[in-house]
Amino acid sequence: MTVQVRSEMMTDPHLPGWLVPPPEGFTATDLDHLTDLPAHTELIDGSLVFVSPQASFHALIITVLENGLRKTVPSDLRVRREMSVILAPRQRPEPDLVVIHATADLRPDVTAYQAADAVLAVEVVSPDSETRDRERKPQLYAAAGIRHFWRVERNGGGATVYVYELDPATRAYALTGIHHDKLRLAVPFEVDIDLTEIDQL
Repeated sequence: MTVQVRSEMMTDPHLPGWLVPPPEGFTATDLDHLTDLPAHTELIDGSLVFVSPQASFHALIITVLENGLRKTVPSDLRVRREMSVILAPRQRPEPDLVVIHATADLRPDVTAYQAADAVLAVEVVSPDSETRDRERKPQLYAAAGIRHFWRVERNGGGATVYVYELDPATRAYALTGIHHDKLRLAVPFEVDIDLTEIDQL
């Protein structure tokens, strides 16, 4: 029965081709060619991951962090929101925020960055993606060599930011700080963000 349904889906011209993944899974480059994909579709371990509607906290804290990063980011870096990063042939997640080298963003038609372009990846944890945001995506970012990672968790009406730095010996992230109201850091560059600004948005 499953084989028959799968066969019918593969031949129905009214259904998008991505409903039935190839046996070996999708590749990072496939995302640029699959039509009618929902916005912000990610690729994790060769499988398409679709994003659920987000709570307002998610959008607001991303705005606070994005604005704060833009105030102090060096001229040779850029802050980008919800752009995917190709980590490996079957890994193309979309961090909520990513800081990249400016040379990686020279064309207006760029759809994804390479892991080597990324300096910092930021994930805001959502109820539907807790395991991915807390476990799988940090593993992938670390394995790809992205030196800095922030995980943002909702804490009542505010936010807590967990800051990690890559240990080059283990290729795993080490926790370097937990920040509640203020996010003050010296790496990857000087950062001073008032997390309580979320109350003013």
